[in-house]
Amino acid sequence: MDEIRQSTEKTMVIASGRAHPELAQEIVQELGTELLPMSAYDFANGEIYVRSSDSVRGKDVFLLQSHPAPLNNWLMEQLLMIDSMKRASAKRITVVSPFYPYSRQDKKGRGREPISARLVADLYKASGADRIMSVDLHTDQIQGFFDGPVDHLFGIPLLADYIVDQVAGEDVTVVSPDTGRVRVAERWADRLGGVPLAFVHKTRDLTQPNRAESKQVVGEIEGRTCVLIDDMIDTGGTIAGAVSILKEAGAKSVIIAATHAILTAPATERLSNCGAREVVVTNTLPIPVEKRFEQLTVLSIAPILARAIKEVFTDGSVTTLFDGEA
Repeated sequence: MDEIRQSTEKTMVIASGRAHPELAQEIVQELGTELLPMSAYDFANGEIYVRSSDSVRGKDVFLLQSHPAPLNNWLMEQLLMIDSMKRASAKRITVVSPFYPYSRQDKKGRGREPISARLVADLYKASGADRIMSVDLHTDQIQGFFDGPVDHLFGIPLLADYIVDQVAGEDVTVVSPDTGRVRVAERWADRLGGVPLAFVHKTRDLTQPNRAESKQVVGEIEGRTCVLIDDMIDTGGTIAGAVSILKEAGAKSVIIAATHAILTAPATERLSNCGAREVVVTNTLPIPVEKRFEQLTVLSIAPILARAIKEVFTDGSVTTLFDGEA
């Protein structure tokens, strides 16, 4: 009877790809456990080999992989790891992708375009994933692309709580860099105590990637501290342009806050020279030393991910981590 009881006990395993080992270590430290030993290397022709050094049979596996450049390599490594865990008889596989790959390609903007974010979800499912966990998806609709549970976590509590201390006693306005993120800006405004909202009107050429032109600010920002929010910063063109518009419109100072710091060149140069008082991001993606600059503040997302992993493992409620926001 004891043997039967022992065989039905749940066992949690945390595994990680090679893209962001620092974040993986922070998460297991929060959970008081260790990473599953893995072998992973590249063949000369670019093929990737992965193998778990320990058994995962009957275990609840949480497979962490971040997706910095080269994104396709890390995505392929993650898919191979999922397949290896499935074939090794893992009981359940939860994909933990703090920055969801291809999240900006979530719809067809023009004819003959793929819906790449949906394809990624299909690949996760086909590989053997039972569940997905991610932070600040580019759009909420991505949750519906995966045929299974999706835990959509938020970076707002972490970022906003830090900024509250930085702007204490100041007149603050939350600014969205475009009309598409006004709903997120409303959450920010509530988190900062019901402060006013504004947004920057911009145009984008759909035929040119990573190019946007900021135009003008809509809302009262003169003499106020502006918290300019976004889910990600890639080349920094949109955000840097928005800072210039806000400063020209009379903003006292500008703090940039974003969850995902992709920071493709020339983002570091643009952000360090755009006139922002501070740029606050999380470590959902690795930020090497060469991409860091004086105004950059990096907050760890590890406590949020660790708490969510624990709730999923114990069949608790992930929603309660965010005051009902989910």
